[in-house]
Formats: sequence, structure tokens, C-alpha cells
Amino acid sequence: MNLRIGHGYDIHRTIAGRKLVLGGVTFEADFGLDGHSDADALTHAICDALLGAAGLPDIGHQFPNTDPAYKNADSQVLLQRVIAALRERGCSPVNIDATLIAEKPKIAPRLAEMKAALARSTGLPLDAIGVKATTNEGADDIGRGLAIAAHAVALIQKL
Repeated sequence: MNLRIGHGYDIHRTIAGRKLVLGGVTFEADFGLDGHSDADALTHAICDALLGAAGLPDIGHQFPNTDPAYKNADSQVLLQRVIAALRERGCSPVNIDATLIAEKPKIAPRLAEMKAALARSTGLPLDAIGVKATTNEGADDIGRGLAIAAHAVALIQKL
């Protein structure tokens, strides 16, 4: 097998008056994330990990924030397009592991829903997707609740 690994990272500032979407799940919160699409930092990091593993340009090149077509776009749809781009290159995802870094809201109670949404969008089984959550222990903008970040790694195989 020809295996390839990619890493992705994304961060968005919090902003009032916008819904908060993480891993394809909408959270009850008095803020959302600032961005051109729905600003789902977790899904964006996963997209970048998959794209990087395939040797493709990052999410910003695939779905530029200068293109009005992606204004408020559902990041799960973008993830589905990333999977299609991988398949066009003869690649298939094997597994994804991601970590969400946020002080609030509480992420752990929604992890199963996030994994299910990501499984639907990638076609991977639930046990091939890892999603973890942590805080930044009060340090920097993430720790003060002013931003949310995510890291992801993805393993793909070239068929």
C-alpha cells in the first residue's frame, strides 16, 4: 500500500451573533466563529490534513474566501468535495485523528455527534475517526475564549 500522512491546523476568532459549528454540529452558544464559510475550524483542519496527504493545495486554495460561492458554505459539503478530489487522484482516506482546542462551550458531550457527522461526510467508519477536545488552560486568545483552534492528521492510501 502507498500510505500518505497529512497534517492540518485551523483557528478562527469568536464573534457574537453567529452560530457555532464544530465538526458539522451546531452548538448552543452566544458566539460563533468568524470566517467566510461557516468557519468550522475542526472540519477545516481535517480538510487540510486530507489535502496535504494527497499533495493538493490547502483549503484556502480549494475554496477561496474571495469567492462569493463559499460565503456561509457548509464545511461538511466542502469536506465531501475534498473526499471527491482525493478519489479523483486515486486516493482514499484511511483514518482521521483531530483535536479541538476551546475553552467553551463544553465539547465532550457532543463528540459522538461530531464523529457521526464526519463519518457521513468522509465515508469512513466511526472507528476510523478520532475527535478529542481540550482547553488551552486559560492561556492566550484561545484560553480567554477569543478563538477556537483545531489540529488534525489524516492517513490516506493511494490505490
